[in-house]
Amino acid sequence: MLEFIISKYNFWIYIILMMIGFYAMIAKTNLVKKIIGMNIFQTAIILFFVSTAYKSDATLPILLNSQGHGAGHHAAEQVIEVSQYINPLPHVLMLTAIVVMVATLGVALAIVIRVYRDYGTLNEDEIIKAIK
Repeated sequence: MLEFIISKYNFWIYIILMMIGFYAMIAKTNLVKKIIGMNIFQTAIILFFVSTAYKSDATLPILLNSQGHGAGHHAAEQVIEVSQYINPLPHVLMLTAIVVMVATLGVALAIVIRVYRDYGTLNEDEIIKAIK
């Protein structure tokens, strides 16, 4: 059992990072700390998806020139072994997720700046008291 846990150490790291981010989002009252927790949580999810897309002893899905455009009838004769290639789709999706993460961070920080200008504090409890 211990060998199984040690062999999957990267997944345990992602779980720990997710829990740190989740704890910061739930337990902290400072809005900037909540944003940092959200960013840690998002980063852990991205790292998780990139690591699950890894395949040992695989290569990039780049085909040889003989299989490309203008290869004639010889290209149809060659069989592509799918198990030899890494699936690039999770990596591409995570690039999109990184862009969304940065945009979310920017919008959240802009909102926090506006809240600070209006209420003079970043403490969630004090802001709720000021609203009531």
